[in-house]
Amino acid sequence: MSEGEREGAGPVVAVFGGSFDPPHVGHVLVACWARVAAAVDEVLVVPTYAHAFGKRSAPYADRRAMLELALEGLRGVRISDVERDLGGESSRTLHTLQALAKRTPGARFRLVIGADILAETHRWHRWEDVAALAPPLVVGRGGYPLPDECPFTMPEISSTEVRRRLQAGERAEGLVPPAVLAYARDRGLYREAP
Repeated sequence: MSEGEREGAGPVVAVFGGSFDPPHVGHVLVACWARVAAAVDEVLVVPTYAHAFGKRSAPYADRRAMLELALEGLRGVRISDVERDLGGESSRTLHTLQALAKRTPGARFRLVIGADILAETHRWHRWEDVAALAPPLVVGRGGYPLPDECPFTMPEISSTEVRRRLQAGERAEGLVPPAVLAYARDRGLYREAP
């Protein structure tokens, strides 16, 4: 039981959203960090159903299956299909958080975001409301300024680089969990440019 629950408040839930196209070792480390070092009771990993900025991704079912493989065995970390359940043409973080709040009354939310996102919050739908509902837990990203409260930096791994390597037939071992790499290759994901 967490300190928050002992005080009578609900659990603290970190919401870690993204395309996860594909999920890589950095994503796994961020989920672990949020669960064990950020004073949260649970980490909800939320794959984007339809990207708000129109980015094309591998099919949702494949990205979710790869997340299951990447996060297998992590205690206190689970995948939420809330964005798939909401449907729609694009995912909005505010709508996702509002839906999670309805599903988990009494929970207090924190939104896990990378330092690279801080400069883009002006593009988000009602960012101020998002931050009020789920105060950010900021994770450092190489090449971006780190806020003072940012104690953890994600390794410099990107899904874009993993996709590029897979498309070019190059090695991606060590960047993604082996089961994810095998799944992507078996399914023929990322063989062609989007």
